[in-house]
Amino acid sequence: MVVDVDICGLKVGDEHPVRLMGVINLSKESFYRGSVVSTDSLLDVARRMVDEGATLIDIGARSTWPLAKPVIDKEEEMERMIPALDILKDDVDALISVDTVYSGIAEESLKHGADIINDVSGFTADPHMIDVVADHDCPAVVMASEEVPGDTLGMDAVMDSLASIISRADARGIDTDKLILDPAIGRWIPEKDPIFDFETMDRFESLKVFGKALLAAISRKSCIDAVLHRPASERLYGSLAATAIVVHKGAHIIRTHDIPETKDVVDVARAMRHRQPCVRSEDLEVSLVDITRPDDAAYLMKRMGVTGTGAKVMKNKTVSRVIRVNNISTTEALMIKQEILARGGDAALERDAVSHETEKTDVLIMGTLLQFQKLVRKLSCQARRLPLIAEMIAEALEKDMDVEHRYQREL
Repeated sequence: MVVDVDICGLKVGDEHPVRLMGVINLSKESFYRGSVVSTDSLLDVARRMVDEGATLIDIGARSTWPLAKPVIDKEEEMERMIPALDILKDDVDALISVDTVYSGIAEESLKHGADIINDVSGFTADPHMIDVVADHDCPAVVMASEEVPGDTLGMDAVMDSLASIISRADARGIDTDKLILDPAIGRWIPEKDPIFDFETMDRFESLKVFGKALLAAISRKSCIDAVLHRPASERLYGSLAATAIVVHKGAHIIRTHDIPETKDVVDVARAMRHRQPCVRSEDLEVSLVDITRPDDAAYLMKRMGVTGTGAKVMKNKTVSRVIRVNNISTTEALMIKQEILARGGDAALERDAVSHETEKTDVLIMGTLLQFQKLVRKLSCQARRLPLIAEMIAEALEKDMDVEHRYQREL
């Protein structure tokens, strides 16, 4: 399942360089004043970004920052955007993306040379935006959103939202290979704690099940501030650290204010990203799929046409875990081994425990999540300390899925 797409002639995907999208804001109300560009310097800034390594330029005429003041109307956004596009058209060797949630501005922008629509509302703010993208057959960046831009709390919500956006686009006749998925990193709503962004970046590889181009927009955002406690102007190094992680985990496009610094980081992180094994012959293809969460497998199965019920039944068979239990009796260890073997898993313990030459041992248990669920149920009814061990195994697996446990710590 290798991603290899053509975005207006630009190759994007697993086998291609990670592409850089330079941010140019025409909005004085943007959260990072260093990204604001005047009309007089627009062409010079865009050309410099291209010289530094950008292959896409994202133009924003209205700040999408939730706390931006003042809030401008559509007319002013249009008055900023169209002259800027006229300046850049045919004079910059890069694809031009327009950052807007309004269909009228998107349509007019396409007429003035824009190549890509970047809709941070994921087709939710303006019901006609999806029609503009369909009618013009243009690529679109769609950000995970439910009711307002970026309101998805946690990676499960991000995955649900993006799956819904892809489904709606497909139903409208859009070539979904032209969709670029953005998992909505940033504090788009007050309820969005930084741990949700940490989870999104840590689980970025989950997005690969959609088989689409993946964009990460991390540059100088609030989750960096949550760790460093610094203003946007001082968050470069923090942004670069986060960028390295998402590139290593599969990002194809990085939206950034800082092209030259980001390029160095991206190039190194990309070199260390492993290649996904894929073998093709005639019309056949065999590929290895990395599944780390059961729901990721469910999304993949549904894309293949598996029923919702079937996906729900099988998803816990796709993820394996290895659990170590320390300092238990030899008898308990042998009983655990017997029970996990009966369910298709396995367990390893020291040689002397097998022959009962030691009273205590550690045991390494291997199995799918479904096999562990069955093991826990069986052990909870057994003698000795096996019910307690079952409870501890269940708690460890629960913590592995709990966002607060995984990422909440003193910042």
